[in-house]
Amino acid sequence: MDLRIFTEPQQGATYDTLLTVAKATEDLGFDAFFRSDHYLHMGDVDGLPGPTDAWITLAGLARETRRIRLGTLMTAATFRLPGVLAIQVAQVDQMSGGRVELGLGAGWFEEEHRAYGIPFPKEKFARLEEQLAIVTGLWQTPVGETFSHDGAHYQLVDSPGLPKPAQSKVPVLIGGQGATRTPRLAARYADEFNMPFASPEDSERQFGRVREAAKAAGRKGDDLVYSNALVVCVGKDDAEVARRAAAIGREVEELKENGLAGSPAEVVEKIGRYAEAGASRLYLQMLDLNDLDHLELISSQVQAQLG
Repeated sequence: MDLRIFTEPQQGATYDTLLTVAKATEDLGFDAFFRSDHYLHMGDVDGLPGPTDAWITLAGLARETRRIRLGTLMTAATFRLPGVLAIQVAQVDQMSGGRVELGLGAGWFEEEHRAYGIPFPKEKFARLEEQLAIVTGLWQTPVGETFSHDGAHYQLVDSPGLPKPAQSKVPVLIGGQGATRTPRLAARYADEFNMPFASPEDSERQFGRVREAAKAAGRKGDDLVYSNALVVCVGKDDAEVARRAAAIGREVEELKENGLAGSPAEVVEKIGRYAEAGASRLYLQMLDLNDLDHLELISSQVQAQLG
């Protein structure tokens, strides 16, 4: 089971804080550092000192890290034009030496769009589908040839499809709980399917839908990586678990029900249930970015038991 660290910096984090966590992620042997793509805090926090842009952050981290993968869960299609996004991701991939992955979603948080003057269209899924076609199409266009797209939402004419990423193929992540359109989209474009904040049972059901959609699209079900994103709250004892839960404004029992919480042994057991459901990768949502001891404990007491 690959363990990746997943952060929510819109809740309140500077670039320097994210850099510290990313370096700890690398030093402690985790597979990757991912971040959300949001511009407005959620819940009962002030979000100070304010948001950081996902791809600007990842560009900086690309030059400051050497091994870990870097990516988004999920870049919002509403935030960027697809041609610009293809350039941004390709450039950051070059800056990292080929360590970038693109999670792309439709965008959903209407309030942050209003707060920053970003259009929030009613029809988002069709735009996401076009964005996936354009971004992957631009990257796949051979040098010297051009790419065009005449869609309902985007039109590109004779694009050179440059620059190219360092990787021959940037992994694309698609996720969500939709029963029909989401699996179909994943089957067509995704290298990885991510199930966010769901039970092992619901995950297994959705993974099955994606596998069937992949087969219908002429792919093997195992062509995709299957993963989960889950909040994490681990402690050496009950008091430490309770302290970490309180620090993020959550209840211990709720975290145990809906995430990975408790002692290292409890968390390893819960991870086993996700593995049985078909997941081979977990994104651990770290909500207290100042608690580096938490990362160290997960590395030494959880990751070490997973081989």
